[in-house]
Amino acid sequence: MRKFLCTILSLALLAAGRTDACTNIIITPGASADGSSIVSYAADSHMLFGELYFRPAGRFAAGSSLAIREWDTGKPLGDIAQVARTWQTVGNMNEHQLIIGETTWGGREEQVNPGGIMDYGSLIYVTLQRATTAREAIQIIVDLANTYGYPSEGETFSIADPQEAWIMDLVGKGEQKGIVWVARRIPDGYICAHANQARITRFPLDDPENTLYAPDVISFAREQGWYEGEDEDFSFRDAYNPLDFGGARACDARAWSAFNILGKGTFTYEDDDDEIVSRPATDWLDYAMGYDLDGEMPLWIKPAGKVSVKDVADVMRDHYEGTPMDMTTDIGAGGNGLPYRWRPMSFEWEGKRYTNERAIATQQTGFWFVAQARGWLPREVGALIWFGCDDAATSYLTPIYANITKVPECLREGNGDMLHYSATSQFWMCNRVANACYKMYDRMAPVAREAADRFELYQQDKGIPAMDAQLARLVEKGRIRKARKLMTRYSVETAQEQFAAWTKLEELLLVKFIDGNIKAQEEDGSFSHSEYGAGLPKGLQYGGYNDIWKAAVARDPHSPILESR
Repeated sequence: MRKFLCTILSLALLAAGRTDACTNIIITPGASADGSSIVSYAADSHMLFGELYFRPAGRFAAGSSLAIREWDTGKPLGDIAQVARTWQTVGNMNEHQLIIGETTWGGREEQVNPGGIMDYGSLIYVTLQRATTAREAIQIIVDLANTYGYPSEGETFSIADPQEAWIMDLVGKGEQKGIVWVARRIPDGYICAHANQARITRFPLDDPENTLYAPDVISFAREQGWYEGEDEDFSFRDAYNPLDFGGARACDARAWSAFNILGKGTFTYEDDDDEIVSRPATDWLDYAMGYDLDGEMPLWIKPAGKVSVKDVADVMRDHYEGTPMDMTTDIGAGGNGLPYRWRPMSFEWEGKRYTNERAIATQQTGFWFVAQARGWLPREVGALIWFGCDDAATSYLTPIYANITKVPECLREGNGDMLHYSATSQFWMCNRVANACYKMYDRMAPVAREAADRFELYQQDKGIPAMDAQLARLVEKGRIRKARKLMTRYSVETAQEQFAAWTKLEELLLVKFIDGNIKAQEEDGSFSHSEYGAGLPKGLQYGGYNDIWKAAVARDPHSPILESR
């Protein structure tokens, strides 16, 4: 079956059942439309609230300490030594245009170090406060984990600055303090993606310019009995996060889909003989669907064309449309093509186990972003993070400069939480729009998507370029304080105006689609009204159901009776 895949109950199915899985896409400067490094990230947790973290730069006295709390739970983990100076961070980006994202892949249970202090979230946000480049970030991550211990599961990090983009796999060493890890620089002109499965397999052992790794990354695996071959054949993934059905179907399939979209159906990459080859994306379809676990998908590919911020944002909205895993085309999508399946992902029926797809876009996203490190602009201007809340497919990204002095009210930390609704919170308003669309998705979601497209394209093509030019001129004249004030006003006002527009959109969806009906609108957006009264709709249509649903209902013995026999 294409959609509901019958499987045995195994570790594969347990992996497929992860509900807090995330997705990252990495674009190198030579692959992007404007020469920026780009990293996207969807923080997909059912318990994560969408807000924009803001930490101003600071200076600290010698001997100061920093309290560490686990990012997922808020649980106190301990204290670490504070550095003399920290950099400003906004979300997952700092003032030096450093970006860090992540996806969790678990790994072997015995590799978790329960006494560690630096969980994966703290590694990200503390490193952003301390590092200025991607290479420096990798070293700080390693030093923090090795010094204070690492209590989290296996992780893949996206790490980028204006010149370079890296992918880093890491996991703990159990009772031994520290991590085993490997990091690879993505060749300029290429793109990478990862989604809750370790992605680095074999890697060069003598190329420090492009590959960094723990000195014991191979020997530790040997000690644990997880690897017996030659050093040059060592695969990080196979030793520390062996691929199974769930790792392919629920995780690597998302990376495959990102490559399929941005490669336009072709994977162009460098093979083991250092030759550039191009092959159809469908050559890895059985791999992505979990049927052929002996395959190995490329770690990076060349995109079919230069990739824009909007291109990446739209990939983050993917539900496998147009592929055999398309979530809109089976009976699970209901009568209105809803590309979501409520958790748990797997279920049992008549003694058999089934699992639903896990696409890039998902209902449980807390926040998501597409961040840009733009090296051709002054440092104070180049750091830009396009930030959104909730389900990417029905929400929008608003541009935020990382050198602002305050964040918009709609994204402020503490403006609501998962148990307390706030009418001024972007997270809650985006949830209202998304949950409205879920009831009649094929009719309502396109309205939200059109509104997001209109806003994002304007900002990408006109709003941000015009603001960049003003800010760059101010910085060149040494008026950095004035530039920060202007970028703050632009970021805040743009975010608040779009939040107000989304509030109006939620009202529009309610009025236009109430009770499964669809009211006609004029070109100016106003509702068409009857000649008998301005409060009476004209051109009313019924939403109805798609043919897939009709056919399924017709086959059901409990369906409505035929009108004639």
